[in-house]
Amino acid sequence: MTDISGWHAHVYFGAATVDQARALCEAARDQFGVVMGRVHEKPVGPHPQWSCQLAFGQDLFDQVMPWLALHRDGLVVFAHPETGDDLADHRDHGIWMGTGLPLKLDIFG
Repeated sequence: MTDISGWHAHVYFGAATVDQARALCEAARDQFGVVMGRVHEKPVGPHPQWSCQLAFGQDLFDQVMPWLALHRDGLVVFAHPETGDDLADHRDHGIWMGTGLPLKLDIFG
């Protein structure tokens, strides 16, 4: 099995839900000590919508993921492991909460 060094959860939102997404990400940061990235009010990287990244270790997976499932309140969350293979992590190993969206995988070459 490939080693997982950590996880990224990307919370997707739009203009009408930016405050909701920011509050969710800040609450996750404050409760679990996850690293909260910037709140991007534009698509970045492979992500098709505005998003905010939460980064956390394997040791927090069983706490953060259920919490996000119960507190996302309709927001779409995409989580993936960090194995060193960005394409496979996003394409093959991702976990969706809510309706999955097409990612821009061509950026991974």
